[in-house]
Amino acid sequence: MKLLFKLLISITMLIVAANAQTIKVGTNATYPPFEFVNEQNQITGFDMDLMAEIAKKVGFKFEIVNISFDSLIPALKAGKIDIIAAAMSATPERLKAVDFSKPYYHTMNLFIKRADNKELTKFEQLEGKKISAQLGTVQEMAAREIKNAQVMAIDEIFGAVMAVKNAKADALIVDSSIGYGYLKQNPDLVEFLHLPDGSEGFSFAFNKGKHTELQAKINAAIDELKKDGTYDKLLTKYDLK
Repeated sequence: MKLLFKLLISITMLIVAANAQTIKVGTNATYPPFEFVNEQNQITGFDMDLMAEIAKKVGFKFEIVNISFDSLIPALKAGKIDIIAAAMSATPERLKAVDFSKPYYHTMNLFIKRADNKELTKFEQLEGKKISAQLGTVQEMAAREIKNAQVMAIDEIFGAVMAVKNAKADALIVDSSIGYGYLKQNPDLVEFLHLPDGSEGFSFAFNKGKHTELQAKINAAIDELKKDGTYDKLLTKYDLK
């Protein structure tokens, strides 16, 4: 009887696994350490690992859809993806179009310039300057609020960094969680300011009103992963702690 019972349990688990829902997770894998393509040509990063742990808790499979950052919300609204996991900040404007999970990471806007630029030292001096930022991000929104700023909104964050390095832009506004990583790699760049980004933090996004049950389960899973230490291990792994 014990063997039969074990066999039935195993069969049941296999059936559940086979029937597990496959969720399409949209990301923009150009934003290390949150999402990027590694040397094995695999999409990885903090968000991807966190989503994998959440999937175990909730009980779903997922596949990653890699598209440009500014295309993520349109793809979500069109039903091409089910969730956005792309270091996306929950802003009031975005909340009009999508639902967000509870925040899983908080950050600030980091202002970066070339080290040889001795004139640019404070926010007021950004007026009329050329400022680079990644297209569709909170940082692009911040750049557009600067008086008379010439905003260079670039598809990938690497391009926005290179615009400053190559003197095509005077300053870069970037998320602090990845900005410090670029500063370590580029001694010719320096931070001169950091400010709140005006958002509630990075969250997963869902098409508005379409996935409320899944959203609730993911919120619960985030809480569980923070309690059991898994979340902190991921922060340490990606040098975010």
